[in-house]
Amino acid sequence: MARKRTRRQLLFEHAAERDLTRLSEYEAVGGYASLRKALALEPQQIIDELLAANLRGRGGAGFPMGRKASFLPKPDATPKPIYLVANADESEPGTFKDREIMARVPHMFVEGILIASRAIGASAAFVYLRGEYLTEFEIVRDALEEARRAGLAGSNILGSGWSLPIVIHRGAGAYICGEETGLLESLEGKRGQPRPKPPFPAVSGVYASPTLINNVETLATVPKIIAMGGAAFAKIGVENSAGTRVFSLSGNVANGGNYEVELGTSLRELVYDIGGGIPDGRELKAIIPGGSSVPVLSAEDVDTGLDFDSMAQAGTMLGSGAVIVIDDRACMVQLGLRVAQFYMHESCGKCTPCREGTRWMVQLLARIEEGEATQAELDLLLNVCDRILGNCLCPLGDAAAMPVASYVAKFRDEYQRHIDEGRCPFGGESSLEGVLAPVDQHHGRARAEIEVPA
Repeated sequence: MARKRTRRQLLFEHAAERDLTRLSEYEAVGGYASLRKALALEPQQIIDELLAANLRGRGGAGFPMGRKASFLPKPDATPKPIYLVANADESEPGTFKDREIMARVPHMFVEGILIASRAIGASAAFVYLRGEYLTEFEIVRDALEEARRAGLAGSNILGSGWSLPIVIHRGAGAYICGEETGLLESLEGKRGQPRPKPPFPAVSGVYASPTLINNVETLATVPKIIAMGGAAFAKIGVENSAGTRVFSLSGNVANGGNYEVELGTSLRELVYDIGGGIPDGRELKAIIPGGSSVPVLSAEDVDTGLDFDSMAQAGTMLGSGAVIVIDDRACMVQLGLRVAQFYMHESCGKCTPCREGTRWMVQLLARIEEGEATQAELDLLLNVCDRILGNCLCPLGDAAAMPVASYVAKFRDEYQRHIDEGRCPFGGESSLEGVLAPVDQHHGRARAEIEVPA
């Protein structure tokens, strides 16, 4: 059982009291001091701090950033330029943390890009920013321009002789471009479809050059690691899951929003103590702990810790950090259908298991929900999921099959009732409002309102 943890903040420290979108306010609380410190270090020393911190990626896979950076060749060992790409294409349904980081602490994000670029010897950095995030784009753009005017970015940074062009590239609203190689294709002006791997981006990324790709929250954490030291950072959280993380809490919960907590905090504390519990006296039925693409947990798993190992032991993943709460009114067949519709809609169509499999999933789930399916069709649904898993060019197919298969595994009796009774037993009482946005409203719409300082 996860132990109760303090509400320590690293990313949003001071953000409630100060307008950290302004350079002067950010510098007043120590902003860009980590960049100055990093400029006095050798690049390998920066990577060593990241390795000591054991900062695991906050975008979904949880791969350690320091190890990822160490895979890239040294600048003097390759004739090609080296690039850094910030993945700001936040598109997992239920996830809205990166937009708040960009909206409230954009200079921390920019500073993280600069330090990480210095560590790998990057010639340029790109921010691939979700097209729908207009406000966040404007805030990050203004912060970057303010940093340039102050000599903190651009040419001859802080008189060091080191320069780093940073380009903001706005996406066009495709979920598949959140996958790193689909993002690279789009960044190069091509259709956003995944590339075969290997080669991996560390060898052949943007313009076939070595590229480090990390998401917004990961990069925004880097200045704190340099400021406090990797060893000190590693002591926050739990073993193998260091630091804090911003969780996007939504669904059937009283106080949805973004909450930064230490890794290892229990789901119970996040949902009940911080999130205020389930409204209207309803009972907890299920929790999706890491965005729509991860396997679901039942109410009995509410004491699981929000860390990588605890989630793996529970049969799911921390994913994108989107914790979606589902109460006892929800029909899990309807939820499975909604998830499958989303991934069918967002499939790029490049590989057959995903293109055809997601469509089969939607058709079978629709028949089950309408009470028209036979027992054989429920078995066929699981067979389709099994044929998708591990057989696609990128993780999108798995992202469709894993959650749906978990809904059947955890709530098979509910699926069986649809078949046995020839109808949805919830009728019109099922409430998925706020759980996941329908596919025709596009992805990522279940999010808290963000107050941006004037």
